[in-house]
Amino acid sequence: MNSAVIFLIIVLYFGLLFLVAYLTSRRSNSETFYVGNKQSPWFVVAFGMIGASLSGVTFMSVPGWVGTTQFTYMMIVVGYLIGYAVVALVLLPLYYRLNLTSIYTYLHQRFGFWSYKTGAFFFLLSRAIGASFRMFIVINVLQIFIFDAWNVPFWVTVLLFLVLVIIYTYQGGIKTIVWTDTFQTVFMLLAVVLSIWFIAKDLNVSILSLIKEVSNSEVSNMVVTDWSAKNFFLKQILSGMFITITMTGLDQEMMQKNLSCRNLREAQKNMFTFSFILVFVNLMFLFLGAILLIYSKTKGISVPGTTDDLFPTIALNYLTPAAGVVFMIGLVSAAFPSADGALTSLTTSFCVDFLGLNNKPNLSEAKKRNIRYIVHFSFAALLLLIIVIYKAINDQAIISKVFTVAGYTYGPLLGLYSFGLFLKRKVNDKFVPLVAVLSPIICYVVNMYSEVLFNGYKFGFEILILNGAITFIGLLLISSRAENTVI
Repeated sequence: MNSAVIFLIIVLYFGLLFLVAYLTSRRSNSETFYVGNKQSPWFVVAFGMIGASLSGVTFMSVPGWVGTTQFTYMMIVVGYLIGYAVVALVLLPLYYRLNLTSIYTYLHQRFGFWSYKTGAFFFLLSRAIGASFRMFIVINVLQIFIFDAWNVPFWVTVLLFLVLVIIYTYQGGIKTIVWTDTFQTVFMLLAVVLSIWFIAKDLNVSILSLIKEVSNSEVSNMVVTDWSAKNFFLKQILSGMFITITMTGLDQEMMQKNLSCRNLREAQKNMFTFSFILVFVNLMFLFLGAILLIYSKTKGISVPGTTDDLFPTIALNYLTPAAGVVFMIGLVSAAFPSADGALTSLTTSFCVDFLGLNNKPNLSEAKKRNIRYIVHFSFAALLLLIIVIYKAINDQAIISKVFTVAGYTYGPLLGLYSFGLFLKRKVNDKFVPLVAVLSPIICYVVNMYSEVLFNGYKFGFEILILNGAITFIGLLLISSRAENTVI
């Protein structure tokens, strides 16, 4: 496709996005930015969270993953379903009972100052790195298919991307994001459905025929029974469960949207509705990956680079221009729910957890707003730096990196919350940061030598569980019996 045409389409798309942002951000204040005045309709949050959970990573990496891992990703998705139930029935009631703005305030009430700051710091680290990875995959495609033709440097493309995110999030915050995510989820899912239709039409076969062909092929295999394999099905299910508990239930970005619902019951309805829909959406992405492989084999297409290149290469170089338009809209729609939510949650956590703006009644609303703007812009600059650095070292499918980072950075959060919820013991608060730092280091060493230590066993995403367990044991070693404990 012509790069100018793609750019024009993106400009029109953002015109609609800014209109939604304008309508939802009028008369906003700090409470609007943080929790949407607790007036978000649960069904709107549920639908929008689909786009936020999937992001550009799923849109690009999951279809490309099918060629190497088949449909085994569905075992992780089964784990997601269990994890979302835990979040809805265990964590959401806790957050609503304590009336939290930042979910890490719980750690202050349960353990103390240093535990609170440690939890918030690990979220900032995890979300900054994870969001940068997610944004990179989309920006890289925009760079290749639009801005390289105009000799625009990569960092300028990243800056443009982040400026657009800032424009529609800096004022309305979570209230705006709840609605823009819904808007973008519609376009993302429509893009997947239409892409499948375009491929079927180009191959001159029906979608039902493709479904039958995929189901009869080896790529549709979902279950690996070799216990030592990274994608052994039980490891996948457990990994998916704990990835969800940590990357959703212990993540300020995802919980901030849930906490914007009117009450606990509506937040739980949101979580259960969203989680069941997500199972079918992920299956649709895997089906798309399978027919992309069928298409490339039929047409004799050799896809260069990483597996993330499969979808854009076919959509933009081999299908009709209309398919290319659909792909670009879908990709942008998948990317921005992750980017805007990350920037808003990073700003919220830093303002609440480190600056304590919500506990400073002497500060005027205007002063709080100005501080929030500075924090918002600063985190955008940090994401710019991380993305540019990652551009220089990219060497594998992004989704694998996202989950790997999650295993090391969300593990301490898993250990902290598990200990706080299930044991009525008091920890020596000043030693908690040491435990939280040592746990990922120990996990990294164990992972390096796992095949030697455990008779050929290879860790996959379940390294997150090990990390959480080591943190839990470390907290146990620095704890003592306590009668009156907030849980």
